[in-house]
This record gives sequence, structure tokens and C-alpha cells, in this order.
Amino acid sequence: MGMMQEFREFAIKGNVIDLAVGVIIGGAFGKIVDSVVNDLIMPVVGLVFGKLDFSNLFVVLGTIPEGTPRTLAALKTAGIPVFAYGNFITVAVNFAILAFIIFLMIKQINRLKREAPVAPPAPEVTPEEVLLLREIRDQLRR
Repeated sequence: MGMMQEFREFAIKGNVIDLAVGVIIGGAFGKIVDSVVNDLIMPVVGLVFGKLDFSNLFVVLGTIPEGTPRTLAALKTAGIPVFAYGNFITVAVNFAILAFIIFLMIKQINRLKREAPVAPPAPEVTPEEVLLLREIRDQLRR
């Protein structure tokens, strides 16, 4: 079996395709969670904590050249080392929300699995050859 044939068999296995679909959906879901955090939750959190913008919380670790604005994007563009702990807070909140949503989804899926009625197994059909052999056996015993 050639390497290409082995690769083809590997690539078309159901698990690999399911994983690819999961990664694509996960990427899109990650964008939704980012939007929920950045557009809905963080403004409320910022309002509660005095209109903080977590994405611009940082500590400059180098010297800032004159004329460079004191924003995270401008400092990063200028190549100045920055300890961006606000960005970390945003990512941590994103993770917590994503983990909670996945927990709720899995909990719901497990609930649906428990509620799904289990069909009784179909009675096994005895092959015709076996029936004929039993009939022959029974007649030989007589």
C-alpha cells in the first residue's frame, strides 16, 4: 500500500472529517464569544468599575520616543515592550465565558441523551439454514 493510499484512507476517516468540521465551527463560535465579551459584557464591566477599558491597561517596559501616542496599539507598532495585562484580562474573561457556554451545551446534550427512549433490541432472526438443520436434527432423533 502506497503512502498516498494510506494518507487518503486516513484523511477520509469520519473522525478526521468530524474534527475538521469542529475546528471550523469552533473558530466561528470563538468570534461570536469575542463579540459577546467585547461588545456586551466588557462595556458593562467597564461601567461598573468606572469605565475601564481593559484592552488599554498596560505597563510600558521601555522608553517611549517623543511623539508616540500612549495607546497599546501605537506602542506595539513602535516596537516598545509592553506588559499588556488588560489584554490578558479580556482573554481570560473570553475563556471563562466560552467554557461556561460549552458546559451548558454538554449538560443539555447529556440531558437529551438520558431522555431519548431506548428502542428495545429487535429479536434476532434465525437464519434459514439453521432452521433447516434443526428440523433435520429433530427428524433424525425420531
